[in-house]
Amino acid sequence: MHKNNYTKMDISIVIPLFNESESLPELYEWIDKVMKENQFSYEIIFVDDGSTDDSWQVITELRQNHPEINAVRFRRNYGKSPALQYGFQRTKGNVVITMDADLQDNPDEIPELYRMITEEKYQLVSGWKKKRHDPLSKTLPTKLFNATARAFSGIKLHDFNCGLKAYNKNVVKNIEIYNDMHRWIPYLAKNAGFTRIGEKVVAHQARKYGSTKFGFDRFFNGYLDLFTLWFLSKFGKKPMHFFGLIGSLMFIIGFLAILIVGGIKFYAIHKGIPAPLITNLPYFHIALVSMVIGSQLFLAGFIGELITRNAQDRNHYIVSEEID
Repeated sequence: MHKNNYTKMDISIVIPLFNESESLPELYEWIDKVMKENQFSYEIIFVDDGSTDDSWQVITELRQNHPEINAVRFRRNYGKSPALQYGFQRTKGNVVITMDADLQDNPDEIPELYRMITEEKYQLVSGWKKKRHDPLSKTLPTKLFNATARAFSGIKLHDFNCGLKAYNKNVVKNIEIYNDMHRWIPYLAKNAGFTRIGEKVVAHQARKYGSTKFGFDRFFNGYLDLFTLWFLSKFGKKPMHFFGLIGSLMFIIGFLAILIVGGIKFYAIHKGIPAPLITNLPYFHIALVSMVIGSQLFLAGFIGELITRNAQDRNHYIVSEEID
């Protein structure tokens, strides 16, 4: 592949990491080999998410002879989402590649990912690790996780959580990744108006050093984040449309229950028979509960409207050291 005549940098590679000192030299050599073979102009942005091993020392040593390396070190471990967000803010390339630092993502996939962005005009291309080197206890929940994600998001991807992705530069500059939303970057991109989303089958390398940094709780948290994104995409700008609708339904139920209570009381008076105590009627309790819940939902809607008009920056991290 020949180098395109861009006036700007071809590729920015963002690599978040936590305690991956053993894999970093090999990963850099592999990336550098691929970049030189394809004559790409490039930069690597290492984001050290508060590693407690020698990762930062390894990065600084690599930087001494390789000026294409940029790096930042967080004061403590904040998570993958803030690391990616910070890396995205610093990118200069026309195409942005993200990959993990554990050597499970294959740099040989980069040229084709680059081509799909530049020639096929995809705005985002997500890797699909079709053949995984993981135990069944991890692959089965992953399949269920991705099936649910496809149903909620409407994006036909097989592997939402693959760390190897390629982006048009406009995508990374116009989305915000916070909390653990890195799992849902394609959904965030779609909500931001970037709908040209594709995928590519990529090789999955077996872990060579260390152990995984993620536990089973990421699946549970992932579902909660997915519901949050779904809600925000539907009602994020107008939460009253959601809470107000349900609140109105509860008020209608309560009003009908009150009419029944009044009707029973009026019938007893009309017939001259002892009227039952209102508090002994089930409809009274239905009316009471419905009115209380309806009021709470309306209040939730009003508070949501206020929050959407006063949103604050949700990314918080402190930089310890930086190489530029």
